[in-house]
Amino acid sequence: MVPIAILLVSSAFPEKFRAEATLTPADPASLGLSDTLGQLGALNSVFGKQADVEVALRIGTSIYTRDKVIRDLNLEERVGKKGVALHRWLEKRLVMRSLRGGIILIQMDHTDRQLAQDIVSAFTEATRAELAEITLRQTQYKRDVLEKLVHDAGLRLSKAQAAYDTFRLENGYANPARSVEIISERVPSLRAALEEKERQIAITGALFAPDNITMIQLRSERDVIKTQLQDALSSRPTTQEGTVGEAVAVSTRLFDLDRELGLAQSLYTNYVRYLQGTTVEQLTSTANIRLLEQPYVSSERQYRWTLIVLAIALFLVWMAIEFYRLRPPLGAPIGSGARAKPGYGLPELELGGD
Repeated sequence: MVPIAILLVSSAFPEKFRAEATLTPADPASLGLSDTLGQLGALNSVFGKQADVEVALRIGTSIYTRDKVIRDLNLEERVGKKGVALHRWLEKRLVMRSLRGGIILIQMDHTDRQLAQDIVSAFTEATRAELAEITLRQTQYKRDVLEKLVHDAGLRLSKAQAAYDTFRLENGYANPARSVEIISERVPSLRAALEEKERQIAITGALFAPDNITMIQLRSERDVIKTQLQDALSSRPTTQEGTVGEAVAVSTRLFDLDRELGLAQSLYTNYVRYLQGTTVEQLTSTANIRLLEQPYVSSERQYRWTLIVLAIALFLVWMAIEFYRLRPPLGAPIGSGARAKPGYGLPELELGGD
């Protein structure tokens, strides 16, 4: 009974205290920055499709986080351990696990309540700082890539703009698109003028003779319009300005230059917008973990359940021994004067007394 009593007393004394803290990975929507980050192209997490809770657990239990906690709290002097022994002591006593709803629990049981609370608080801050450092490294890498892309897109935009301006100067078009539109409208206009002139000749021919000066003038104007229409319908752009051939050639070249200029402008604008998004990511890098409960010491009494289980096991063994001692052995004879001789399969009776 004495060992059992010792185990039961040792399970409650000296008293153990449990320090706890809860946190959860932050969501950009919870920060009120989802619209801003989405517009700047920085809404996606730097961890990609990996679960934020699993990443936080891995970082929180890493050796680098323990090193930071040891340095910040000067645990080598407070605990009296060094090196690997201190790391094993922390790994054994500190528990970091995930709960439902993406909540991460950090807890530690120790007889020194202040030390337990300090360690839990230090692990919370170290986990947040390490995640922020990872975010900053990934953001800086993305920023370097985007800066190169912006530089290349800027050069491409400059070349496209220079080619577009050179085309305008060579062809004498201040606004090439409008000039092509005017050339394209010239043919329908000439055809309409020719039809109008033919109508006038028909009406005037009913009133005047064919050799009348008015008829001669109208026929001359009609011939001029026909000549202009034939020239405008020419497919050779070098023969005369304002022809269909010129419009086709100019519009084809203009389409190529305008497409290249639009693409270069779009790439440059998007890359600059994404580059601005990395600035927002750097500013919000420390907001990757949201602390739900500050480190606190639980008011619930803590017991050493291992000692309690061991005491129960010893009690069961003691009860079995007592039960065996009180129960007579198998094959023993009934009677006060009979006793069994050892060494035989069946007991022999010896009669004693007078």
